[in-house]
Amino acid sequence: MTILEVKNVSKLFGPQTEQGLQLLEQGWGKEKLAKEKQITVGVNRVNMEINEGEIFVIMGLSGSGKSTLVRMFNRLIEPTSGEILVHGKDLRKMNKEQLREVRRKTISMVFQKFALFPHRTVLDNVEYGLEIQKVDKEVRREKAKASLELVGLKGWEDKMPDELSGGMQQRVGLARALANDPEVLLMDEAFSALDPLIRRDMQDELIELQDKMKKTIIFITHDLDEALRIGDRIALMKDGAVVQIGTPEEIMIQPANSYVARFVEDVDLSKVLTASHVMRRPETITLDRGPRVALELMRERGISNLFVIDRSKKLLGVITAEDATRAMRENKVLNDILITDGPTVSSETLIHELFEIVSSAHVPLAVVSETGRLQGVIVRGALLGALSGEVAEKEEAVNDSQNTTSIVD
Repeated sequence: MTILEVKNVSKLFGPQTEQGLQLLEQGWGKEKLAKEKQITVGVNRVNMEINEGEIFVIMGLSGSGKSTLVRMFNRLIEPTSGEILVHGKDLRKMNKEQLREVRRKTISMVFQKFALFPHRTVLDNVEYGLEIQKVDKEVRREKAKASLELVGLKGWEDKMPDELSGGMQQRVGLARALANDPEVLLMDEAFSALDPLIRRDMQDELIELQDKMKKTIIFITHDLDEALRIGDRIALMKDGAVVQIGTPEEIMIQPANSYVARFVEDVDLSKVLTASHVMRRPETITLDRGPRVALELMRERGISNLFVIDRSKKLLGVITAEDATRAMRENKVLNDILITDGPTVSSETLIHELFEIVSSAHVPLAVVSETGRLQGVIVRGALLGALSGEVAEKEEAVNDSQNTTSIVD
């Protein structure tokens, strides 16, 4: 469900902004408006929908308009034109009291520079927003303590900000925003002032927090790796306009234009693509069939392994051609030769995590759901193809170089 909708929103700075809007519609660019009309285009006719419970990343280089855009989501900056709808209600039409209520209860913001009061304790900083709302002291203290525990700072309530590391101070800022229990969390370059290792830790913590909170998070960054790592969807901006909106995979695999393609060309695909991009339909058999049938299936399909499943498609194990041949000679059934300890991964496992598993496995790598249903199979050739930018087409049959199995779909 959409929680925030942006409709044809622009922000222009300078004289004659109404004329600037008309010239934008006529095709004038950012540079021409600045040179000939002294009008600066901060945001240029942006449209987007942000859904409940997603981490929506807005990214771009310095000057792309991303921070200007996000500050219009709570009207810290007034839009020049367009609509910003929160639950269908236009922020631009709200009076001061209505807007104050939205800022208090619906949308909170976490800033890059922490913005902590140096003379207040950690707990006092976190409860500040509730304090100015005149929330009862005991209630706000409990909410502040709960927020600090959520971000891993239980026991630090009485410390002063200068006693905390940069990462811990950012957690205090996050706890303060969470104390209001907002529906939408705006995070403007929230981790960019942190050291790289601390920054990565904070990214991990944000993902873990989101699993618990299920908030709508709008995250601003200029760091592509950060965007790809935490974003459910990404909006890439250039010169105030949105160039492309999509999932990390769509941005990487299907760039909208040459600018996006250049932007993402140096990204390590193995840290973006998942098992779902390289898995293929597995060749299967059920336990009630015999080794002779299994061998015939393998011969017809030019493979040397079959996955064994039950009637609900739950993975039971793998059988090999060598074991099936022996079973046929010794009058055994498939259950006697079933390999049950073969490697399995989920469809969300990143490709770079698969290489070691595939290289040491003696049978194909199975992709299974949380309930154990067999979803696909991965072999080494598919991984190498993905790294070279070749995500294989559906229904293409490929044999692994070690002749472990066929991979289809």
